Amino acid sequence: MSRSLLLLTALSVGGMVALQAGSNALLGRQLGHPLSASLTSLGVSLGVVVLALLLFRAPLPAAASVASVPWWGWLGGLFGAAYLTVAVILAPQLGAATFLACVVAGQMLVSALCDQFGWAGFPVRRLSPEGIFALLLIVAGVLLLQWRGRLV
Repeated sequence: MSRSLLLLTALSVGGMVALQAGSNALLGRQLGHPLSASLTSLGVSLGVVVLALLLFRAPLPAAASVASVPWWGWLGGLFGAAYLTVAVILAPQLGAATFLACVVAGQMLVSALCDQFGWAGFPVRRLSPEGIFALLLIVAGVLLLQWRGRLV
């Protein structure tokens, strides 16, 4: 796959995250509780993944592989559920742009630490001064979104 196609795919999925926050917030309002929305959304996700497993005839993992996963390898499900539930609660209050700017800022800051120190199995990639400046710009963007309409 070409790098351009990889970047376009990542951008597309990023756009889906913005829509996900809104659709899950609606689900929370309609179902009456953020956890009900999270459960429903995760149930749909599970159904889609099971269908994909069947369509692609992907083999189930061996028990030894499952048993050898380090403890932190299981945190992805916890983090996904936390994101989903917090998005249901906060996105309507903060607005889509501010909520997702905060999410992206958090992702960028932690991903920079993952690269810098090799956390979560990532190869070590030292932050350049330009990378640090980019992170500061992202944080500045979050702050500017908070001041929208208050500067005039």
